[in-house]
Amino acid sequence: MRIVVFSDTHGRYSAMEEIVERNLTADMFVFLGDGERAFDNITAFYPNLDFRHVSGNCDYASFAPDMITIGAENVRILATHGHRFGVKGSTEYLKKLAAENNCKIVLFGHTHERYENYEDGIYFLNPGSASCPRDGKKPSYGFIDITPAGIVTNIVTQKKTKT
Repeated sequence: MRIVVFSDTHGRYSAMEEIVERNLTADMFVFLGDGERAFDNITAFYPNLDFRHVSGNCDYASFAPDMITIGAENVRILATHGHRFGVKGSTEYLKKLAAENNCKIVLFGHTHERYENYEDGIYFLNPGSASCPRDGKKPSYGFIDITPAGIVTNIVTQKKTKT
C-alpha cells in the first residue's frame, strides 16, 4: 500500500496538483493542513481517489479535525498538522499520542521542514512544505509504503511547480 503525504501548501493548487498527478496510482493521499480550500478543489477534481486530511493553523473556520487516526494494512497512523502538539520544539507529545492510540506511524507538518525518524518503534514523517519550505530545500512531499516486509517512509523533492 502506498500513501502519499503532503502539507503546508498555503493555497498553492498547482503544488497539490503536481503531487496528485505524479502519484495517481497511490492508494491514499493524506493532507496535513494549511491549504484546505485548495485541497477541497483537488478532492472535487479527483473524486475517485482516497483523500484524508486534518486542519492546520491557517485553515480558518475549518470543520476538519486537527488529528485523525487511519487504519492501513493492519497499521495505525496518527496524522496531525502539529501546531497544537508542540512540533516545533519536540516530537515527544506526538510519541505519547501515538502510543496511546496504538499507532506505528506519525505524520505531521507545520514546521515547513522535512523530517524522518524511527524511534521507539514509531515512524515519524514530516513531508516538509509542498510550496514554501523553510529548511533551505526545494518543496517536497512524502510517501509511506506498507508491505508484508515492513514500512518504508521517504521524502520526495518536487519538480518545479507552475505559479
